[in-house]
Amino acid sequence: MTGAVPILDATNQIVPDGIANRIESLGTQIQSLAARQQELADLAGIAGKPEWSRLEIFQGYLAVGVVAFLITLLTTPLIRRMAIANGVVDHPDERKMHRMPIAYLGGLAVFLGLMGAILFSYIATDPRFGGLITFHQTEHLESGGFPLPVPPWILLGITVIMLVGLLDDVMGIPPRVKVGGQLFAAAALAYGDVGVKVAQGVLAPTIGKLVGNQDLTWVFDLGTNVPFIGSHLEVDLIYWAGTAVIAVFVLGACNASNLIDGLDGLLTGTTAITAAGLLVVALGLAMVDYGRLDTTRIILCMALLGACLGFLPHNFNPATIFLGDCGSLLLGFTTIVIILTLGDLGQTFLVLAGLVIFALPIIDTILAIVRRKMAGKKMSDPDSDHLHHMLKRALGVKGAVLTLYGFATLFALLGILISETKARFVYALALITISYITVYAIKIARKAHIEKQARGLMASGEPAGSDGDAAPAKASSSEPETASV
Repeated sequence: MTGAVPILDATNQIVPDGIANRIESLGTQIQSLAARQQELADLAGIAGKPEWSRLEIFQGYLAVGVVAFLITLLTTPLIRRMAIANGVVDHPDERKMHRMPIAYLGGLAVFLGLMGAILFSYIATDPRFGGLITFHQTEHLESGGFPLPVPPWILLGITVIMLVGLLDDVMGIPPRVKVGGQLFAAAALAYGDVGVKVAQGVLAPTIGKLVGNQDLTWVFDLGTNVPFIGSHLEVDLIYWAGTAVIAVFVLGACNASNLIDGLDGLLTGTTAITAAGLLVVALGLAMVDYGRLDTTRIILCMALLGACLGFLPHNFNPATIFLGDCGSLLLGFTTIVIILTLGDLGQTFLVLAGLVIFALPIIDTILAIVRRKMAGKKMSDPDSDHLHHMLKRALGVKGAVLTLYGFATLFALLGILISETKARFVYALALITISYITVYAIKIARKAHIEKQARGLMASGEPAGSDGDAAPAKASSSEPETASV
């Protein structure tokens, strides 16, 4: 006996023939509609969304990195000659590692590489120059049919930061002027809505739920027309909190990069590693068409990576040219802009992943603040107990730099894992790693301080505690310290 095979439901009961026929008919209609949709898409020239891999997207934008690399590589010797001809050189002293005057203004070559690569990405959107860049498949297109390149507000910020650093290298400017320039660059980002939603992932599920307003936006009727405001005042807490975060991030990143720029090739190489880590995250977001800044993020990562790699041969030990404040501030600003773009849709965990990738300069800055606070010094007072100084005394310049390259790579991998998995164990691992480095560095600096106190007490015949520490009441506060914490 033959016949149709009965259809069973989830409980292994036979589905009635009428319902089974309707299910089969619906399946046939769906298949027919899918075929018709594909036919119309082919007639309209609309291709289905392909599954792009990270490598395919990377190769599409590779030309941006190559342009930045070549411009920086070739212009650095020219900038060096110009710096030497005009006396813009860094003279050695007791804190610096080099023994001969070294030219400044390397940051100007990095700036030219960055801007040249970004300009190249703009040219690639012109139909007459099609094929220079293979943009990834995205639904976020501008009026010209191309994805958003680097917005002009980011370019303004980069230019302002470069000029502030350049003026400081050439003629020296007061710290308040440098801070003012950095805040202006931060304001440009906020005006262009770059990073203003970075705090949304924290504020919306906390304060938003508490007050019953997830948008955290309030509109007040002023009752009259106020110039530049109108008759209604809108207060967006997420926007203003994001603006404050942008300012803090820009100031912190610029000065963190400046502080870690103490050995030949250190900042250049660690920034290249950071840019590579952020690029992996950016490519992953582009694979899922994360948002309108996907292309911007990739172009900035490729340009920053290419410019750093182009400058590194000139800057690695023995260096023939230094970044100067122009370069250190520029690298810090560009890096933090990329990190801020990760929060474009309010995904704060992605910003956290970016900060982990950028953790090495952040840790060094926190250590400097702690050391100087414990020593009763001003935050602006220099010292020789940075991470790179400690490692240099033990491993030499190249050994210290390569070791810190390794730490930067570790943080890049941890940040990538956070962006991909959001796993709690990765957060815990990052916390343990950062804490270990911080505590160990403070311990080394504190040990030198305690040993000096003990030697002073032994020479004066004062008794010391059983653990070798000096009694606080007997310590001399007037004696200069070589290792301050």
